This record gives sequence, C-alpha cells and structure tokens, in this order.
Amino acid sequence: MTTAAFAAGERVMYASLGDMTRAPIGWVEFCSDTPQDCRGGPSQPRDIVMSQSTWKDLLRINRWVNDTIKPMTDMDHWGVVERWSIPTDGYGDCEDYVLMKRKMLIDAGWPREALLITVVRDTKGDGHAVLTVKSDKGEFILDNQNEEVVAWTETGYRFVKRQSQSDPNVWVALGDSRPAVATASAQQRK
Repeated sequence: MTTAAFAAGERVMYASLGDMTRAPIGWVEFCSDTPQDCRGGPSQPRDIVMSQSTWKDLLRINRWVNDTIKPMTDMDHWGVVERWSIPTDGYGDCEDYVLMKRKMLIDAGWPREALLITVVRDTKGDGHAVLTVKSDKGEFILDNQNEEVVAWTETGYRFVKRQSQSDPNVWVALGDSRPAVATASAQQRK
C-alpha cells in the first residue's frame, strides 16, 4: 500500500475465510520447542489502530529483519527439509523471518491477535510464509521477498491459510479467488 493510500485510510480485506485447516508443516514442532511463542488459546480478535507512529514501527521492524537475517534454507541451516525457528543466529528462511517480525512486534506491545502467520503461493507458485498485520486500515503483508509493507492485494500471491485471530494454534483456509499474477514490486532476496 502506498503512503497516500495509507493516509486515505484505504481498507482492503481477504475475500473470505474458510473452514479450519491443518497447521503448516513445522508449526507443531516449533510450538513443542518454544511453547512460550504459541501460548494463548482462545481470545478476542483485535486489529491494530494504524496511526502514523505504528506504521513507522511496522516499516522499521520489517526493514530491520529483512536487512539483518540472511536467507538460508532449512536443509543448509539445520539439515532437515522444514524447521521453524526464530533466527537468533542471523540465518533463516521465510517462516523464520515471519517469526522474528511477529516476536519483535509482540515484544513492542502489539496484540498477537493482529499478527497472523500466513501461508501463500508466491508469484512462482512456491509455498511461502508472510506475516499478515490486521488493522483498521486493512490487512498488510510483511515479507522477506519485498522490502515494502503492502496491502495483501498488492503482493501478487495466492493466499492459502493463516492463523485464526482468536487462537494462534487454529489455522483457517483463505478463500482468495483472485488469480496469482506476478507484480513488479515483489523482489526476490539474494
């Protein structure tokens, strides 16, 4: 989303939420290894009130994590196909970037209910994880493949599933009926 669109209060949301679905591969093991990051249980959904200050915080954290964490596959990093972890050693893949951004925002006082780990199909059709931030101005995506924080409709991704706002351990299917198309704003990180 452009700064002008943010200032105008443009609100864009997912097409629809579907039924409950299984957690992505790696989530259950992550929760076993770091239960403090998966605590919660049922709670009331909460959206962020997106002020200029919160928008600047969001941009700052997204950029810091994208600039600080170096991309590395789980196979190269851990010797396994899939492992979710907070990248405290400076290396990770897409879901690790998401976990770090989520943790930093929660540590800064943002409600967990507004920070939803989301599984998408990227512009190449590959599985990818991003962080959806639900706000009164719409749903924004923090992504290690894009330096900008954008509205979900500006990603070119096909949205598959995400955490429920009311319980971090419940995952819901997303009814994104738009075709997946490439966009000029999505950049691959090297």
